Amino acid sequence: MSTIESAEARGAVFREIAEDQRPDEIESLCMQCYRNGMTRLLMTKIPFFKEIIVSSFKCDECGWSNTEIQSAGRIQDQGVRYALTVRTKKDLDREVVKMDCATTRIPELDFEIPPFTQKGSLTTIEGLLTRAMGGLEQDQAARREKEQDVASKIDEFIAKLQRLKEVETTFTLIVDDPSGNSFVENPFSPQKDEALTVSHYKRSQEQDQMLGLEESEQEAEPEERKPATLDELRDEVLQFGTNCPECNAPASTNMKLVQIPHFKDVIIMATNCDSCGHRTNEVKSGGAIEPQGTRITLHITDPSDMTRDLLKSETCNVYIPELEFEIGMGALGGKFTTVEGLLKDIRELIVVKNPFTVGDSATPGRAEKLQDFGQMLDKIMGGRMDAHLVLDDLAGNSYLQNVYAPEADPEMKVEHYVRSFEQNEELGLNDMKTEGYECEAESSSR
Repeated sequence: MSTIESAEARGAVFREIAEDQRPDEIESLCMQCYRNGMTRLLMTKIPFFKEIIVSSFKCDECGWSNTEIQSAGRIQDQGVRYALTVRTKKDLDREVVKMDCATTRIPELDFEIPPFTQKGSLTTIEGLLTRAMGGLEQDQAARREKEQDVASKIDEFIAKLQRLKEVETTFTLIVDDPSGNSFVENPFSPQKDEALTVSHYKRSQEQDQMLGLEESEQEAEPEERKPATLDELRDEVLQFGTNCPECNAPASTNMKLVQIPHFKDVIIMATNCDSCGHRTNEVKSGGAIEPQGTRITLHITDPSDMTRDLLKSETCNVYIPELEFEIGMGALGGKFTTVEGLLKDIRELIVVKNPFTVGDSATPGRAEKLQDFGQMLDKIMGGRMDAHLVLDDLAGNSYLQNVYAPEADPEMKVEHYVRSFEQNEELGLNDMKTEGYECEAESSSR
């Protein structure tokens, strides 16, 4: 029995990371000397990054070694883009999970590492720069003999990268990953990082093709189906096949259209995996993007506020001013829960499942700071601390229950505001045209 088969016999292939976890060893061919070396595979789960495969190869004959990291989890629903402004040498120590499909750019140098040109890696900002310099320095000796001008230009560029490593000037590092599985550390978590901007976006058709997600063309159905009405959809639970986000086994997702009183229709999606028992639920707005954004502010003064129903859409940012806390849209996904349920999800995401508070990733004081943050959330949920919960939704599709409805709620404030050009750009509205199609169709027919 092979080592991988024995791992499957002991339990799940991807297990939680632990001190006693041992990698699987496979004898494999060395691509330098063409003799046999040893590859070690560690298949594990890391919070935020789902399943990963860490592989390390070493050849005892010639001494060549190589390590890399690959994502074994599912591709996320949206791509992610990190933009970090590096100002000090301390910023160079930020940890980065860079998948092989991610694009890395430094606009100040007009420098770009295209996707699939490097293997996935778990490194730091300094490590990314060092790796880029090492790649450029390869074959420089041969270039100096044959192409002196090209070698000189590369030497100049390497010197520029070296100056960035010394942080002689401020520069911007952008990691753009259409799979959504890359990550750049926020050392100030759970507080907002002013130097780091995280944005989620919908992948283009070309990016789906690059990731192998392009769906095959479906054959036309022989009979035309009559579209279902809203009343029919509200009475029906739709079901379709999918894969479990934890173990990747076949699972089923139930979907239902629900009317929220004093609000609008929403779509609730729930997935239950029979293989590993994992359960997840997600809420998506059933209506269009509102003409204006919505900001809902709740003053939490009583434990009964924890039972208020809450709908957080995917485009909603959450703020707790008293804790100087902000979490961007897409981080928790869409949720239909209560105020207490949202605060528990925030606590689990920031305090419990944060991979940068244990092991080699931990730094002095970081775990204590996050524990203090968790205790403050516990005080708010226990009614021992007054606080404000702010739901800022660019699309206007979030909701917080008014327990005094239809009268005004003295502890809740709802504001509608005009979105800026940048906010409309983030929602993809600036290039969306919904008027004048009939006129254009008539002119083109003529």
